[in-house]
Amino acid sequence: MIEELQPRQDVPTAPHPALNAMLICDLAIREEGSGKVSLIGIFENISASQFPIQQGLCVYAKLVDAEGEYQFRLELVRLEDLQILGQGEFRVAFADRMTPAEILFNLGVGFDRPGRYEFRLHANNKWVASKSLSVVQMAPPGAS
Repeated sequence: MIEELQPRQDVPTAPHPALNAMLICDLAIREEGSGKVSLIGIFENISASQFPIQQGLCVYAKLVDAEGEYQFRLELVRLEDLQILGQGEFRVAFADRMTPAEILFNLGVGFDRPGRYEFRLHANNKWVASKSLSVVQMAPPGAS
């Protein structure tokens, strides 16, 4: 005997966030009254005469199409060998998918050698976006 199939009632899932912008800077300031964000010292390269180095920085992400609660993860990956050098996770709730949301990550990161690196942003274990960064060896002061 063949059973009659019932129509499937899908439960709506939260939309997957999309990225409008992802930038690396020295400092981000959120103005208390208006909520506006000012990014200070935007960069894509770090120069150092010796390694290892420690660098304080901020990763700014502006997201759209997010509604509900998400578990975000930001990873720092060395592209040479795809080693994850650091990561952090946190939860964020968004009220309205039509309103862009800004997330700030204030970090202290270490680089043991020059190379190409990438910050990778995930929401609910799904990739959202990446931002690359070059760390370069510069000649020490006084070197010819």
